[in-house]
Amino acid sequence: MRRILVLFAHPSLDRSEVNRHLALATSRIEGVTFVDLYASYPNFQIDIDHEQARLIEHEVIVFMHPLYWYSTPAILKEWQDLVLEHGFAYGEQGRALHGKIFLDALTAGGAEVAYCAEGYNQFTIRELMHPLEQTALMCGMRYLPPFALFGARTAVDEGRVEAHVMDWVRVLEALRDDRLDIDAAQDLPRLNTDLGAIIAEG
Repeated sequence: MRRILVLFAHPSLDRSEVNRHLALATSRIEGVTFVDLYASYPNFQIDIDHEQARLIEHEVIVFMHPLYWYSTPAILKEWQDLVLEHGFAYGEQGRALHGKIFLDALTAGGAEVAYCAEGYNQFTIRELMHPLEQTALMCGMRYLPPFALFGARTAVDEGRVEAHVMDWVRVLEALRDDRLDIDAAQDLPRLNTDLGAIIAEG
């Protein structure tokens, strides 16, 4: 069984319409360590040694967050800057994360049609997340495409949240139980394009 570390970042969770449901469901999954970074470090004083020890203890590393200006909320960037040190996460001696799996789970306010070359945002969600992809690759990790919910602002009214949360739980449980085809998933534009094609039912 793989151990999964979920690093959750939402600076105003009380106003979230989707992420609080994802966070609650995630925290209840066996084998998942759920960390609310804003709750853990309200002053951004990140305990580097503690975070690095957590990384070593888990085989799957997940960022979970709303999309803020085509990137992560600020605390996740601070976490990366401080925790992913040379000699630990990368560099000749930095092999602590080699072979681990990295996944970014995000919610975006815009509709999916806005995330393409012809759309409002000009790039796909995977293209916009290329800095995270390159970070994972530089650290020797196996990168999975983003697990994304689009149109987050209207997801509740449109009744799309419950199904999205169920798909998310399904992904985490499949990763935990080694039932997700990593090789097949790596080429997808986003992980939840077709879960039936990459998850073997237990």
